[in-house]
Amino acid sequence: MKGPWQSHWHAHPGVRSGGQLSRGERAADRMRDTMGSWPFVFGFFAVMILWAATNTWLFERVLHHKAFDPYPYILLNLFLSMMAGVQAAALLIAAKRSDAIASEVAVHTATNTDDIKVLLAENTALTSEVKKNTDLLDEVHRHVTEIGHYLGVMAGRFEPSELPSTSQDDPPREERGT
Repeated sequence: MKGPWQSHWHAHPGVRSGGQLSRGERAADRMRDTMGSWPFVFGFFAVMILWAATNTWLFERVLHHKAFDPYPYILLNLFLSMMAGVQAAALLIAAKRSDAIASEVAVHTATNTDDIKVLLAENTALTSEVKKNTDLLDEVHRHVTEIGHYLGVMAGRFEPSELPSTSQDDPPREERGT
């Protein structure tokens, strides 16, 4: 399970992951996820403190032996310098991989944006067709109602499952004088 400090870019549908990646890309992702995390930072501080405590306190004061790297910790300084050189290259590799991920996300977003534009245009066309058909249906309904008044039937004022009935209250147009 991933910790809260790790990114979830691999779940993005536009980003290659798992078996789609080369061995170097997977290594860069692991390196970035490990070295760019709080557990790594705290672990690094713990190793530094442990190194200093072992050399200063344990060997010299408790065991009364000569420390293998006495203060000012020249050997530790050498290791840190070598690690800084390797870490610089590792950071460049991780940054290059992050750029590749960002580019894959951008391409996916652009493709989706184009697809959404097409769908929006189709939806707009369908909506205008529905509006036109609704307007035509309203016009047909008005004509049917007028024909019903002319024939003396309550056309257009009944449920679709009912049959129109002749209204006694509403005389045909000839009787109304129209």
